[in-house]
Amino acid sequence: MRKYELIEHEEGQHAVTFMCRLLKVHRAGFYAWKQRRHAPPGARKIRRQELSDLIGKIWIDHQKILGVRRIHAELAAQGITVSLWLVWQLMRELGVQGIQPRATKRTTIPAPDASVRRDFIGRRFTPPVPTTCLVGDITYLKTGEGWLYLATVIDLTTRMVVGWQTAPHMRTSLVVDALTMAHRAGYTAGNAIFHSDKGAQYTSAEFADAARLMDLRLSVGRTGVCWDNAVAESFFASLKNEHWHHHHYATRARARLAVAEYIEVFYNRKRRHSTLGYRTPMSVMQAFFDRSYPQADETAAA
Repeated sequence: MRKYELIEHEEGQHAVTFMCRLLKVHRAGFYAWKQRRHAPPGARKIRRQELSDLIGKIWIDHQKILGVRRIHAELAAQGITVSLWLVWQLMRELGVQGIQPRATKRTTIPAPDASVRRDFIGRRFTPPVPTTCLVGDITYLKTGEGWLYLATVIDLTTRMVVGWQTAPHMRTSLVVDALTMAHRAGYTAGNAIFHSDKGAQYTSAEFADAARLMDLRLSVGRTGVCWDNAVAESFFASLKNEHWHHHHYATRARARLAVAEYIEVFYNRKRRHSTLGYRTPMSVMQAFFDRSYPQADETAAA
């Protein structure tokens, strides 16, 4: 109350009784206010401040993009039990919020002579076993030197980006290199499905030959229907909304480093996904390998 603050400020110059009478407030009320004002903070207030500080740190550590639910999940992962409502309140007090998505543009250019292939996915984006179903797509990223094109390969079960490549062009070699990265890292099971749109790169003979050598079955969705490749589209939206729209890179080389950091440091290892129960892609993938190959850990320990 401003009247009480004024009385406290002038307490050394004038009598409290006189000022209370002048300002038409009760003297007992003033002393009760003063006691509360200068009392040491209680446990509840201290915990609220600690939570506020931690929420601010989590938000900064995750590139200032997390919203209420993902920060709530981060707190839960650290063993901190708190309501969504309190997280929302503290974020509002801090003046921080999650990144809101922007509209995306379609970049797929279908090949005029694209061969007819089956859709093995059929919008079933939650296969039970990692490394058996993969999706790929291409997007473009603006730099000071012009466009940088990014091709990705994403594991459907874990949502982990298991392969990626950038180039100043959209030739078929771009998508072959991304798929090769995933294969060499051991993220493509035998007879696994690779799903994409009907872009010319993915329907080319060169890509089909590469997939055959890797023992992959090719699957395609319909051109221009984003839901047929929704997981790949979702990753690109996250990359652009959470990072790219908020930075400028003068060169393609610097932009490539930023892509690598976003994918390998943040997206795969730190970003929690609601579809994964607010776990990270890497933790889900690692859990799968730990269950599938327990003898590897035992051999390493020996």
